[in-house]
Parts: sequence; structure tokens; C-alpha cells
Amino acid sequence: METLSRSRLEAALAKATQALLTELNPAGHWSGELSSSALSTATAIVALGAVDREQQRELIAGGMRWLAQHQNADGGWGDTVKSRSNISTTALCWAAVSTSTEHAESAAKAEAWLTRAAGSMAQLVPAIEARYGKDRTFSVPILMHLAICGRVSWSQIPALPFELAALPHQLFGALQLPVVSYALPALIAIGQAIHHHAPPTNPLLNGLRKSARARTLEVLESIQPQNGGFLEATPLTSFVTMALASAGEAQHPVARRGVSFLQASVQRDGSWAIDTNLATWVTTLSIKALAHQPGALSPERALTLREWLLGQQYVVEHPYTHAAPGGWAWTDLPGGVPDADDTPGALLALLHLGVVDAPTRQAGQIGVRWLLDLQNRDGGIPTFCRGWGALPFDRSSPDLTAHTLRAWTAWLPQLDESLKRRTLRAVTKAIHFLATHQRTDGSWLPLWFGNEHAPDDENPLYGTAKVVIALRELLNRDFTLPNGMLERALCWLVERQDISGGWSGAKNGPVSVEETALAVEALAGTGHVSATDRGAAWLTEQIEADTWREPAPIGFYFAKLWYYERLYPQIWTVGALGRVAALRVGESESDTPAGLHRATSET
Repeated sequence: METLSRSRLEAALAKATQALLTELNPAGHWSGELSSSALSTATAIVALGAVDREQQRELIAGGMRWLAQHQNADGGWGDTVKSRSNISTTALCWAAVSTSTEHAESAAKAEAWLTRAAGSMAQLVPAIEARYGKDRTFSVPILMHLAICGRVSWSQIPALPFELAALPHQLFGALQLPVVSYALPALIAIGQAIHHHAPPTNPLLNGLRKSARARTLEVLESIQPQNGGFLEATPLTSFVTMALASAGEAQHPVARRGVSFLQASVQRDGSWAIDTNLATWVTTLSIKALAHQPGALSPERALTLREWLLGQQYVVEHPYTHAAPGGWAWTDLPGGVPDADDTPGALLALLHLGVVDAPTRQAGQIGVRWLLDLQNRDGGIPTFCRGWGALPFDRSSPDLTAHTLRAWTAWLPQLDESLKRRTLRAVTKAIHFLATHQRTDGSWLPLWFGNEHAPDDENPLYGTAKVVIALRELLNRDFTLPNGMLERALCWLVERQDISGGWSGAKNGPVSVEETALAVEALAGTGHVSATDRGAAWLTEQIEADTWREPAPIGFYFAKLWYYERLYPQIWTVGALGRVAALRVGESESDTPAGLHRATSET
């Protein structure tokens, strides 16, 4: 590979930066575009059919055609059109296309794939349950979907204790009930559908659940966003809608609003995405990526972005998760929920957007406090709620903890003394969490990203790169790290570089633009100059060949559902090459991204 000249690097960076800026929408922020999802499409058309098959026949037919056209050659389906076939998505699509005689051939191919994957169709239910283990928040919805389509018996589906939703939400944490985060709508609706079709033989339990139906439906209605989309998620909204229809509640307001959401979110090709958009997430990622290039955002654009970001902060308790005010969600739409990846992302982005005026400082202090209140006893940071639940999103995660550390320490100069002292104590605990969760090879595992070519779908490349970026910023801000912690992680990144100069989240797996860019940004400015330059050269070659915008399905949604986002390769390439270029021309003499400490206070 030839040496990457400064002129080639700058030309590639300019091209990538201009492309990313072109993606700004008319409102002045980024919306992105999520991949079409076979799983979402299958659940959507079954939900629409369960409510009113005749009235929704055009949308159902369009979804059926899309599924048939995007079936993998082996007869199965993956979560995206680039994904390997998996048993969950294939089962959902098989059930959906089986309801149409027009797609009998597609259904037969899918059944053959499922037979091979499960061992026999008689083993399909236990095979699906085995994929999710003790977590029934997705295995049970899948089985319900199959039952609604007549593929399995309702008696094969484990009952859900939907009556728990009638309890005051404050009791969930005290009793350590696994009714948290994204599970509550599914618990209520699917629990009622199972009870309707296969009531318990115990008369006391049957009576209890009957008596809880009306109250829990009221709870379900109270937590549904006004546009009908739970979490803006097609699968969750579809599962709730089909469950209600199956239980005789097709005309319930929640079901009607669910149908409206599905009608509004169908894509031009007849498919549905996993979620509506990640607007807040891709906007904060873009701002951070561009921060390596002072002046990339004009003052007018920066002001527009700052005002928009401030407007996305939740200023009242969230009606769904009851999260306190102060956090940000991944989207600007009603179904969003504040979380501990988007909140630090927004906090960091605000510091990149110029003067910290009084409204920005107030928003930042509330956001810092929101993250402090979320910190688990182990020092780590969960996604939505403190980790008393059985769901993975409520347990501490290295990538979220690293992101939060970056935000906390960047905001220290803007905090009052009492909040600063509390934040410093939290930083110490969070560093300890990262130290104790570093794997023996030096890497960390993330929660929200994976790689289907790796064992257990893990992506230590993403997790390690994100933690390394945070640790380097901590060192730059005079924090002390455990001996060898950063060095072992850097060595791991270098050792995982592909001979081509790129990186993959899986050992010896296919390299991707996203993963290469993450590694380059993490390594740039360290002593690993050769690895950094080779990675930057690989990215530059992709830009010159116009292959750099090809996304890879490394994103994890709820319940290990794969997705890709069209802007990820663009954003992370701009961030990586921007950092390398800034270091080469001397605009960044430290490990801190340009602009991070340029924020000043305005009284």
C-alpha cells in the first residue's frame, strides 16, 4: 500500500465532509435512513391483517412482494438484506407469507430452511426459545405471531404475567420485577392475547388475570405515543397491535393508533424499517465527527443545531419509562425514550457548537445529573433504567459507560462545585467498572453493536474503540488510569488490523468502512503510527473508489435485531480522517478532539 500523502488525505476528507453536510435535512439536522427489515415487514403485514385484512390488502400485498423478492438464496431471511438467515426472522417471514397462496413457493423454501435449522418443525418452538434463553421479551412475541398465523398452537406459548402492569410502577424496582424498559407494552398486549386463547387452568389465576384486563389496557393506552408507535419501533408496535386484534380488541384505540403508525411508516418499496429514524443519534455523531475540522459548521448551522438539540431534551418525566427529566432519546419523534448513549452524545455535541450560554449550561447540568442518577452500583451505566431488571439494556455496558465518562469530564468546567464533586466521584467508579470489565485480551464488548461473523454476534472492535477514545480523553484531562489498561486495548486494536489496512469486528471477518473508521479514530495520535496510516489509507481508497458509503449491518436493535444506518460509514469516516488530518497539520496537539475545550462560558 503506497504512503498516504497529505494532499490525498485532504482531498478525501473534503469529499467526505461535503457529502455529510449535504445530508442535512431542510430543518438543519441529520435524519439518516435505516435499512429495510424483513422482520419488521413480516410483523407489520401480520398486524395489519389481524386488524382488517381486506381494508389493508394493498399494504399487505406490497409487504408480501418485498419479502418474496428479498428472500435469501438458502430460503431464509436475515434482519437486513445484507444479513445471514436466522431462525427468528425466517420464522416470522415464513408465517407471514404462509397466509397467502400466492407465495406458497416462498413459504415452502422457508419451511425447508427452518427444518434444517431446528432439526425438525416439531423442534421449532424450543429452538426459538433457546435463542433468547430466559429473556422471553422477544421469544414469546415471535411465538404469538406464529400462532396468529396458525403455525403453532397457543398452548405452546408461555404465559406472560400481564397483571403485574396493574401495579404502581414504583413497585417494579423495589420488587426487582423484569417489567422494565421496552417490555411493558408487549407484556400487556401479548399477555392478554395468550390469556384469551389459552387461559390458565388455575381458577384463581384465571380470575386474577380477567380482573386485570381493563386496568392494564388503560395502562397500555396511557403509555402509547400520540402517533401510535411504541419506541418508534415497527416490530413492537406490530406485536402489540396483532395481539390486541387477536384478543378481540381490534377496535381498541391502541390498536387503531398502531395501524395508523404502520400506515404512515411504510417505505416506498413496500417494506418497513426497524425504527422510524435515529435523528438525534446521527446528528450528535455528525457534530462530533465534524469537530475535528474547526469551521466545518458555519455559525448559522451551529446555532440551528444547538437550538434543535436543546429542544430534544426531555424536560418532564417520561410517561413510558418514568425517566426523570434531563435525558435525550435517539429520535425527535414521539416514540423516543431517553437513554444513556444519546444523552452523553447530546452533551458532547452541545460543547462543540460554540458558546455555552445560560440555556445550554442549564441543559448540560441537568443532563449530567440525569446520567449520575442512572449509574449502577457497579459503577457502570445502563441504557434506560438502573439495572435491577433481567433485561440486558438495564445492566451496565462498557460502551455506554465510556460515552458517559467523556460527557461528564468534558462538562466539568461548566458545573457548580457540588455537582462537580459528585461527578468526580462517579468518574472514579466508572473507571473502575471499565477496568474490571476489560477482557483478558484487552478488549471490551459493547451492547448496541455486533458483528454476525463473530462468535455470539459480538463486536469487540466497536466496544474497544469507543472505550479507547474515552480513556485518551481522560488522560488528557489529567485523570489517572489503572496501569496497562489503555496500552493493552491499543495493542489489541493494532493486532486486529487486517492485511488490507482495514478492520472487522470479527477476527478474520470482512472489513467494513464503519469498523475501520472507528479503529483509526481511536488510534490516531498514539504511537501506533503505521497502523493508523494504513487504516487512513484504506479509507481514502474507498472514498476515491466511491465505495465508502456502503453500510454494514453492525447495528444491534432490541433483542439482537440487526440493522444498518446509511449515514454510519459517512459519519465515522469523516471523524477518523478529520482526526488524522488535524494531527498532521498540527491543529490538534493533544488527544482531545478539536473544539472540545473551545467552549467558553457566557454569563
